[in-house]
Amino acid sequence: MPASFAFLAVALGLAALTGVSLRLLVRSTRPVLVAAVVVGAFQWWFYGRDKAVETLVDLIALAVLALCLTASTPVNAMLDALVRWLGPLRRFGVAPERVSLAFALAIAALPGMVELALETRDAARARGLGRHPRSYLTPFVVRVVSRAQETGDALQARGLGD
Repeated sequence: MPASFAFLAVALGLAALTGVSLRLLVRSTRPVLVAAVVVGAFQWWFYGRDKAVETLVDLIALAVLALCLTASTPVNAMLDALVRWLGPLRRFGVAPERVSLAFALAIAALPGMVELALETRDAARARGLGRHPRSYLTPFVVRVVSRAQETGDALQARGLGD
């Protein structure tokens, strides 16, 4: 357990070095904290207090380190590193460039999904449907699937489909 707190201290020190603001740090780690508390509760139940605290602190430290990495490293550099790391797996049939492309598409799709979610929510409100989950989720899922199909068609048109 003491090593976990040292690990968290190192992660927080790196966050300070990379210039991550306290506001961003708190906002980004809040969802992880909720999940960590749930996992920690299970750990407490099965393994005791020490293991639960260690797990909780480790998960928060990992989230802080992930935030430091994404805040300080350009996406292209991360994708290039991924291609290099997966290079030895070519002999087993892994295509590192395709894996990197999949990651790049996922990263690029996230802002689009948020935009679709906001547009769908606004459209449901404009129709007077309010907060009913079905009035929001069904059109959102249809739009997300449609966008995924368009992306797949575009990739296939460029010769990247199987």
